[in-house]
Amino acid sequence: MPLLKSTLTALLLAPAFSGSVALSAQSFVAHEWGTFTSVAGKDGVSVAWAPLSGPADLPCFVDRLSPLNIKLAEGLVRMETPVLYFYSKLNVTLSVQVDFPQGWLTEWYPQATKVKPDFSRNPREWMRFGNGRLEWDAVQAQAAENPAFPAGIGPSRYYAARNTDSAPLHIGGQQEKFIFYRGMANFLAPLEAVFRSDGKLVVRNTGSDTIPLAILFENHNGKIGYRVAHGLDHAVTLDPPELTGDVPALRQDMVNSLVEFGLYKKEALAMLETWQDSWFEEGTRVFYIVPRPFVDAQLPLKITPAPATLARVFVGRVETLSPWTQQTIETALAKGDVPALTRFGRFLNPFLVQIETANGHIAEAPAAQTYPQEASMRIWQEFNAASCVK
Repeated sequence: MPLLKSTLTALLLAPAFSGSVALSAQSFVAHEWGTFTSVAGKDGVSVAWAPLSGPADLPCFVDRLSPLNIKLAEGLVRMETPVLYFYSKLNVTLSVQVDFPQGWLTEWYPQATKVKPDFSRNPREWMRFGNGRLEWDAVQAQAAENPAFPAGIGPSRYYAARNTDSAPLHIGGQQEKFIFYRGMANFLAPLEAVFRSDGKLVVRNTGSDTIPLAILFENHNGKIGYRVAHGLDHAVTLDPPELTGDVPALRQDMVNSLVEFGLYKKEALAMLETWQDSWFEEGTRVFYIVPRPFVDAQLPLKITPAPATLARVFVGRVETLSPWTQQTIETALAKGDVPALTRFGRFLNPFLVQIETANGHIAEAPAAQTYPQEASMRIWQEFNAASCVK
C-alpha cells in the first residue's frame, strides 16, 4: 500500500518519463534527488557530528574541494549525493549554478567551471565555513548519444544513479549521465525527533512548511519495523514500531512515494539502490520528504535556460539514539564487542558523545577504547589510497 495518500497526487511535479512528457523541440526537463542527513541530540535538535567510520564510497575520478579529507570535519548536516538529470528530445546546451550559503560543496563530477571557496587562492577561506558554490558552463545534453562513462577500481554506490533514461552530459571533455555533488553545512534540519521516557518518539516539524511524509524506521539485529505519519504541520507522537516488517515492502512504498512527489520511476529506483545499504542499516531513524521551499532556500539552483519542469525531491534522514541503541552500545563498550559497535558505522561517534554527556563517563573494555582511533585512521587511508582507470 503506498505510503502517500491519494490526495497528495496533486503535488506531482512531472509525469513518468515514457513518452508522456510534452516537450517542444527547444524545451527540456530537469530532475534532482538528494539527501540531507543529520543526527538528533537528546532534545531532538540537530547536533554537530563527524563520521567515525565508513567506506570511501566515491570513485577516484570525482573532484574534491581539498586534497585533505575535510568530510571528517564536524557539521550539522551532510548533504549526500544530489544528482541532477536532464531530459530533452534534442541536444541542448545550458549552464548550471548551485549555491550552498551555509556550507561547502565538497565533491562533484563532472569538472566544474568555477568553485567557491577557492582555498588555493585564499587560504583564509578555511576560516569561513559557508558560501559554497559550483558552476558548470556549456553543459551539453546529448539526447541520442551513448558515450562511455568513467569508471574507478572496485564497487561504488555512485554508479547506481546512472540507471535512468536521462540524456548523457558532456562537460569540459568529460561525460556522465548526471551532474553529481555533495556537501556539508551548518543549518538545522526542519525536523526534530526526541524520545520520551516511555519510549515513544515525538517528531516535530520546526519549519513553516508542511512535511508531507515522515517514516520512523527501526532495525534491531536484522528485524525491522516502521511507522508512517502524513501531513506533519507541528508534532506527532509515534509508538515504537513492531519489528515485523520487511525491507522489500518498505522499498517499494518509498519508490511509489518518490514518484508521487515528482521523480521518474527509474530515478526513484536509482535513489533507493544508491542508499540501500545505508538507509536500512542497524539503528533508529526518521526519513522525511524535505519541503521544496526548504530545499530551494538552503540549496539555490539556477539553470539557464530554464527547464520546462524542475523537480527537486530530497529525503531528510535524522539519526536518533534510541533507548535500545544506547543500551546496545553501552553493553558493547563494556564487553569490548567491536563488531557490535561497528554496526553503528559513522554515527557511532556522535552517539558516544551523547552517552558520555548523559552519564558523565563511558565504561570501556580495552578493545573498545582503541576502536575509534583505528576506524578514523582506516577511513583516512581509504580516502588517500583511491586509484582509477581513466
